Amino acid sequence: MAKVSYYTKEGLKKLKDELQHLKTKGRADMAYQIAEARDKGDLSENAEYDAAKDAQGLLELKIAKLEDTVANARIIDESNIDTSKVSILSTVKIKHQKLKKVLTYTLVSEEEANLKEGKISVQSPVGKGLLGKKVGEVAEVHTPAGKTDFEILEITR
Repeated sequence: MAKVSYYTKEGLKKLKDELQHLKTKGRADMAYQIAEARDKGDLSENAEYDAAKDAQGLLELKIAKLEDTVANARIIDESNIDTSKVSILSTVKIKHQKLKKVLTYTLVSEEEANLKEGKISVQSPVGKGLLGKKVGEVAEVHTPAGKTDFEILEITR
């Protein structure tokens, strides 16, 4: 059974654009590489041909996975997000209890996560720890580095 994932409109468009690129330009490039390798002689001893065929298999696997993801994607209506507690697409201002450092993250799907943009996955240890918490509560997060406590300062959309 396929897993339903939730995306912003922009996140889903990005996935669809990547899928379209792989199906058109990606496949065309791969066909060209295979043709080039085939022209180099005996296929039974042609390492370039074998490598190109392997790369083609990986490309097709990636396309199939993206098609499955897009087919099971749902767009989240941001206007219906409850800001009384942390949920997907919530922007959360938290305070690291030990370091006394204030951080701001937006919780997104795993595929949209990008730490440089301040977007963390709801599947990450921090994301899981923050889900369902309200302003003023302390989230106890278990990470590979150990237990960390975050105080929820603000929840916005």
